[in-house]
Amino acid sequence: MTTTDFAEIQGKINQVIDEVETVIIGKRDIIRMALTSIVSNGHILIDDVPGVGKTTLAKSLAKALGCSFKRIQFTPDLLPSDVTGTSIFNQKTSEFEFRRGPIFAQFVLADEINRATPKTQSSLLECMEERQVTADGMTYPLPAPFFVIATENTIESHGTYPLPEAQLDRFMIRLSMGYPESAEESRILDSQTGIHPLAGVRTILTLEEIVELQKAAQGIHMAPAIRDYIVELTATTRTHPMVTLGASPRGSLNLSHAARSYAAISGRDYVMPDDVKALTVPVLAHRLILKPEARIKNITPRTVVTEIMDSVAVPC
Repeated sequence: MTTTDFAEIQGKINQVIDEVETVIIGKRDIIRMALTSIVSNGHILIDDVPGVGKTTLAKSLAKALGCSFKRIQFTPDLLPSDVTGTSIFNQKTSEFEFRRGPIFAQFVLADEINRATPKTQSSLLECMEERQVTADGMTYPLPAPFFVIATENTIESHGTYPLPEAQLDRFMIRLSMGYPESAEESRILDSQTGIHPLAGVRTILTLEEIVELQKAAQGIHMAPAIRDYIVELTATTRTHPMVTLGASPRGSLNLSHAARSYAAISGRDYVMPDDVKALTVPVLAHRLILKPEARIKNITPRTVVTEIMDSVAVPC
């Protein structure tokens, strides 16, 4: 695509951000990161305290992007079939028919995903990776585009089941909303005195435009030096003294895809080192398993990845 095309992409993305920001006030960078994952055809995990707008962000993004939306409330008694669907016997035809579950939507909100049992959590693995559901020997494709936005409550641990590493690895980006500033919180109060602003969110992109944008991002140029930079960042997570298990090759792939998408929505047809630096923590930190002594020293995966970024030379 030409430079003009990418300038148009940047303009469209900015329109989406502006539209979502009428609801999610003061979180432009978070919205931009979420859109980076969407353009990369990746899934998002939002890990934060209650009441900061995790669910509202998912709803407003789906509306601005013109995608169908389903919400699944994860609870300890939720079954895999409640997510993917189940076969029901039809007495008229004397045959079993597959009734599709809520996973069959373009935007799926997995709310409080860590409250479901590991068995139910694992029902998402095939959906997120292969974008299909297999039931009773039959395979059913999920609609395209397909995104999972999962939320976790970081405060409550009672009655929750930590996400296994295989599940975490399938999320391209992990985000944290954070509390708004005082001025932003005042604007939030003013914006919700009447009709909820979510009702006024306009659709900016069509499904066809989203698919075209994803294809355009795949063609973004990445210099060999930046590719090697990504590989070195990922490899260093595996040798860090505080890390038991570092980022997998899926981590470096996701970082590469995300950097290309970040460049595309920034109006460029090439990746810069700053694109990689902006995405390294959101893409890699949740993939690390730290040693027990790291907790004693209050070392977090984010701390480790930041330290690695400081130690690896940035390409010129």
